[in-house]
Amino acid sequence: MPDSSITKKALAGALKELMEAESFSKISISDICEKCDMNRKSFYYHFKDKYDLVNWIFDTEFITVMNKEGYTIGWDSLELLSDYFYKNRIFYRKALDVTGQNSFSDHFHDLMFSAISVRLQEIMDMQAMSTFQVNFFTDAVVQAFQRWIMDKNCMPPEEFTSQLKQCIQYIAARYSYL
Repeated sequence: MPDSSITKKALAGALKELMEAESFSKISISDICEKCDMNRKSFYYHFKDKYDLVNWIFDTEFITVMNKEGYTIGWDSLELLSDYFYKNRIFYRKALDVTGQNSFSDHFHDLMFSAISVRLQEIMDMQAMSTFQVNFFTDAVVQAFQRWIMDKNCMPPEEFTSQLKQCIQYIAARYSYL
């Protein structure tokens, strides 16, 4: 494993461990570096800020899971995403609680926008959807994920995915009649 990957994983592990006890906003770059015996220079060599680190954690962990399972964009990946969030809910409750520039919420929205754009065109059998329409559905899905994972007693991921899928299919069916 290249040194860069080892360093990034050490910083990611430190942040995840710190977030088990602290809110994201109370964790500093110094805290992360101290936790894994690195200096700030090492941190900034790999990441712009702690928001960038959170986004990297999601990108590398979830993409690794998707590649390992052989999934592509579709219902299976939605189930896999729900399962991933559920298993890591302590971390993502805190990550999704942060909003604003470079936040994980914005990063997640951007990723979902791309995936939803492709999937909606398939479901609704349309050549192209407007940015407004894709944003509408993306906002709904992202907000559903946030509300679900933030609930202290969130339902199991299979139930969440099933309900989300039913909503999307219902809207798609109604939309196609218009």
